[in-house]
Amino acid sequence: MSELNEQGNILLTLLADGEFHSGEKIGELLGVSRTSVNNYIKALQEIGLDIYKVTGRGYCSAAPITLLDKDKIEQLSNSRTVHVEQIVDSTNQWLLDRIANLKNGQSCISEYQLSGRGRRGRSWVSPFASHLYFSFYWRFDSGIDKVAGLSLLVGIATVNALEKIGVQGVSLKWPNDLYYQGKKLAGILIELNAQATEACHSVIGIGINVRMPAQQAKLIDQPWTDLTTLSSQPIDRNLLSATLINELTTLLIEYEQSGLGPHLQRWFALDYFFNKEVKLLIADRVKTGICRGINETGALLLECDGVIEPYIGGEISLRLAD
Repeated sequence: MSELNEQGNILLTLLADGEFHSGEKIGELLGVSRTSVNNYIKALQEIGLDIYKVTGRGYCSAAPITLLDKDKIEQLSNSRTVHVEQIVDSTNQWLLDRIANLKNGQSCISEYQLSGRGRRGRSWVSPFASHLYFSFYWRFDSGIDKVAGLSLLVGIATVNALEKIGVQGVSLKWPNDLYYQGKKLAGILIELNAQATEACHSVIGIGINVRMPAQQAKLIDQPWTDLTTLSSQPIDRNLLSATLINELTTLLIEYEQSGLGPHLQRWFALDYFFNKEVKLLIADRVKTGICRGINETGALLLECDGVIEPYIGGEISLRLAD
């Protein structure tokens, strides 16, 4: 399934205003019985839309719904390589399946993911039209060695984009998360397609919590927050998408030329764990020390007994010390 059926889209458009609509009115609009109306409502709820019913008033979306708009995103970003889907397995996979024919800057953005994924095979909760599910393609002609610190640069670009739309105070967690006051706001998943001596194709996945529906929040097993909680103004996902495209394009061009080095001070300023006591979970081992930021290769610097050692990605988890 790549999109809602015709009646599902009609119902979605009706409920997008955030106002109450009676079951009778919806039934007349869709040309179906009241029982069928209830089934259509349930179908939208199953993909994460927060719709509730009040006896005597009808059905209402918990918040107004503004859908992604390809033309608006392209206009705001001056990009002509934006692809918007209603429903995909995952935005990363959509690009990976087409990787041989992509140009730098191609993006895929979706309202809903059937199989959204995070780091180390975790699932990513993806309610319809609630968050930003965004993937971006970039080719590194210099090969796979160039991408060691890529997720860190992407984190910086994402914070830059959020600041430009008015969201302040977001920090970074090595190697691929965005935090606000200790709660997860966004995650990054980079998937590579490369041979040792050839160009490296990268698909950069970014998932940002925009407005978390109450039912979907129950599925998350860690502290979280969303942009709606942090901002006094409604979040425009089209503007956020366009701003993210612009920031990624600018920083990736610089990164290809100069690497991560010029961005280290920016990382230190955003690093949630910098100079704090932390523990690294490495397979079945736990290493405790003081986080001293990162180096030019993107490795985490951990100080233990006065000695600073680098640790690089893989199966490593970073936590605050107890």
